[in-house]
Amino acid sequence: MRTFVLLLLCFIFNFSYAQPDWLFLKEKEKKYVGPQWTQENKAALDLSEAVFVNWNAGGSNSISGLVDLKSLYNYKDKFFVWNNDVHVRYGINKQAERETRKTEDLFELNSNMGYRSDDKSHWYYMARLNFRTQFTNGYKYPDKDSPISKFMAPGYVFFGGGMEYGKDIKSLSFYFSPITLKGTFVFDEDLANAGAFGVKAAVYDEDGNLLVPGERFRKEFGMLLTNSYETELVENINVKHRVSLYSDYLNKFGNVDIDWSVDFTFKVNNFVRATFGSHIRYDDDVKTKVPSEDVDGEFDEAGAKVQWRQFLGIGVAFDF
Repeated sequence: MRTFVLLLLCFIFNFSYAQPDWLFLKEKEKKYVGPQWTQENKAALDLSEAVFVNWNAGGSNSISGLVDLKSLYNYKDKFFVWNNDVHVRYGINKQAERETRKTEDLFELNSNMGYRSDDKSHWYYMARLNFRTQFTNGYKYPDKDSPISKFMAPGYVFFGGGMEYGKDIKSLSFYFSPITLKGTFVFDEDLANAGAFGVKAAVYDEDGNLLVPGERFRKEFGMLLTNSYETELVENINVKHRVSLYSDYLNKFGNVDIDWSVDFTFKVNNFVRATFGSHIRYDDDVKTKVPSEDVDGEFDEAGAKVQWRQFLGIGVAFDF
């Protein structure tokens, strides 16, 4: 995992600085227009479908949908920035003779406040707040009797302060925080008692009676490094890269939690576009489970594993 993190940091450095010259020229042409509030609302709907009739190679009819909503409300002047956004994503998939399954579920809130003492500098003293959870139950399909996640189980909050370098904060940003609080919420009783997502599990006696319930909140105190970069690769093809690296000082310092996404957008016209995305996560506190070798129907805890999700779709997008 440490080798992977090192390679990822090398990729970030090269990717973020491999910018065409016109980006820097465009930066110089910008003129200060005074303090301003800006608001953006974005909505997108992606659909995919597969239908087979007497298809001799076989196949299963399916339909998928993904709704993506984002609202931004930002302030900027010569010395001060305050960026706020709310992001909602929800997707489902339905195949013939199979139950409807969730493919995406996200509710995220961000608020970032920064100050710089020199209006020529790209360095900001920055405070950041991030909150993330989901709306509906998550399952390890086809088992729908035992949810593995729920609303606020987990819920994550990051809050900290540090320094951020950004030519535009939005298009290119490096942020380092030596002081970041990470909180993990597990408000579901069953998941908390099981010690899911790193909270302290319940204590039972020899007969299985509950002695001490599982904790509903886990706090960590550590170091956070983030990087984001967005640019137009060629005409009508945009790429956005975001990565977050976090390590807890108090518990196994050096184990790094990773959240890394790369999204490509292919613009067809002002409304229609295709998207391709890759999302990788690794959290040392999120353990996997494997069938027990000793007791049938029971599961043993295994180590944390890299989580990966990939998405390809075509749909409509618009601002309002």
